[in-house]
Amino acid sequence: MRKLGLIGGMSWLSTRTYYEHINKLVQARAGQRASAPLLIESLDFSDLARLSTAEEWAHAAEVLADIAKRLEAAGATALIIGANSMHKVYDKVAAAVSIPIIHIAECVAARLETNGVKKAALIGTRNVMIESFYRQKLIQRDIELLPPEMQFVETLDRIIYDELLLGKASRQAERELKTILTNLQQDGAQAVVLGCTELEMIVDVDANVLPIYDCTRIHAEAAVDWIMGEH
Repeated sequence: MRKLGLIGGMSWLSTRTYYEHINKLVQARAGQRASAPLLIESLDFSDLARLSTAEEWAHAAEVLADIAKRLEAAGATALIIGANSMHKVYDKVAAAVSIPIIHIAECVAARLETNGVKKAALIGTRNVMIESFYRQKLIQRDIELLPPEMQFVETLDRIIYDELLLGKASRQAERELKTILTNLQQDGAQAVVLGCTELEMIVDVDANVLPIYDCTRIHAEAAVDWIMGEH
């Protein structure tokens, strides 16, 4: 098995989810005693949450690029960034190392395309929903994305940062998510992309009004393809 590097801590709950998904998948493919060869550097997310200015994002890119270089030097053969929003600085981080970084949105876009989804909705933090760095990966595969509705953007951003990143999953948040998903179905979405790892805390991925594409699960599957030499 090939060694994978994970840039984590954004949040630590997300890193835990990646670790669990990856190891369960490796176990399913390589046997009950198997576990994934992983290098993890988990950073302090309090310095990188809710970034807004160009200077803040430039700092984030430097922090992640430094981690990527350390993981490469420690023997990682490929990397993943365990946060959707941090893929905004993907290009700068990828340029800092000579090993591949598996892009979460490209994995999700490929899965949507394979399954014949033509029209989808993307939900997550404000920057994932509104900015082009994530959306363009899906649009490049001829997948039409519903335009972000600002009331949903505000609601989701609040739930993610004020509740989920603190480990809270309230019944009220579950109800609000269900309402959003119902509205997206009525607007013509064939599927919904969970563009935030922590959203699976309040969304039943396997039983919903619409097919749910859990970005973390899909990203972890691509990571395991790499680990097993199938990527």
